Order: sequence, then structure tokens, then C-alpha cells
Amino acid sequence: MRIEAVIRRIPRGKVSTYGAVARAAGLPRGARLVARVLQRGYGLPWQRVLGAGGEIKLRGDSAIEQRLRLEAEGVRFRGRKVDMKQCEFRFGPSVRKR
Repeated sequence: MRIEAVIRRIPRGKVSTYGAVARAAGLPRGARLVARVLQRGYGLPWQRVLGAGGEIKLRGDSAIEQRLRLEAEGVRFRGRKVDMKQCEFRFGPSVRKR
């Protein structure tokens, strides 16, 4: 649930990485868990989560769809990678519930 909440915080036109989402959810080293949540999480803005450095990690038609969705949101690319200087969403300090 924490991972899904963090992913939903990424605004339109911005992106984040699997690792940054995991850290923001309080799960350092949980990048693979983020990928698993995205595989089963319907209704999540999955296209906004990328590999380190802004790389699309999906392959084939899924990679093309991800790029097209991001471009439609105004995300800029530099070659095959997202321009992270322009488009990376920085999560603020995490607030944990007890």
C-alpha cells in the first residue's frame, strides 16, 4: 500500500525511478518490489516509473507504449532516456505513520 501511495504522488509530466519510489515508501533496496507492485497494480500511473538514469526498462510494445504515454504528458527525452534534470520528481521527506 505504501508503494502504491508513493507512485500516485508522481504528478503528470514528471517521472521517478524504481529505487526512488522504494526509498520514499520506506523500503530502501526495494526497487524490485516496486516493479512487482506495478505489474499487479491496476490504475497506477505505471508509465511514470523508470529505471535508474531515466531508462525505460520495459521491452517491445510495452516500452513503446510507455514512451508514447510519457511524451503525451509532456515528458522530454534525450535520445532513449528521459531528461531527468527536467522531469524527475523529487519526493519530500517521508512522513511515517506509527
